[in-house]
Amino acid sequence: MVQKAKILLVDDRPENLLALEAILSALDQTLVRASSGEEALKALLTDDFAVILLDVQMPGMDGFETAAHIKRRERTRDIPIIFLTAINHGPHHTFRGYAAGAVDYISKPFDPWVLRAKVSVFVELYTKNCQLREQAALLRLQLEGGGAGGEGSKETAGLLAELSARLAAVEEQAEALTKQLGEESADAAVVATAAHLERKLTGLRRALDALEPGTGGGTPMLPAQG
Repeated sequence: MVQKAKILLVDDRPENLLALEAILSALDQTLVRASSGEEALKALLTDDFAVILLDVQMPGMDGFETAAHIKRRERTRDIPIIFLTAINHGPHHTFRGYAAGAVDYISKPFDPWVLRAKVSVFVELYTKNCQLREQAALLRLQLEGGGAGGEGSKETAGLLAELSARLAAVEEQAEALTKQLGEESADAAVVATAAHLERKLTGLRRALDALEPGTGGGTPMLPAQG
């Protein structure tokens, strides 16, 4: 049974949180509310999230400041952030969102289908990432257990092949997504999203390559979640 991914919704207005929950409920994931930047940072101390939907205009700690704190933390810096804003002050304001670490910047009112589709991409990537990490951990235990021959060796080879196939599938999906986005638009959101996907997949492929027999890589450092 695949564990549901957690999606953090950050907005100081309850009606906006309710609307986001209605839009994203079809994804059948765990939706976590936060009514302020401080509350969001507290939630991020203990839970892992696939993606964060962050309102820009909030009293006290606004979205930009909250994102800056998230990106400074080792545990959370790779979690994708999608900014949501009801205002639009032009390219400079949008650029500030990307500079703060957002992978996308969406102005309200937004198309519910588009938002759901964007979030689903990061949920899928997060889920695949978790599955690969779990299988890599299992494989590592087998390698450290000294199963170096016979059935142990065959089982290890089988797990490596499965891991490689799963990662190749994700790489193919990401490549297709990047191509599709590139055909539809050439804005900064496309560049940021593609760069994030590429960075995460490169880390996963590096970790898998380190597990291959004869690489001399020892126990690989797995990439961070997110």
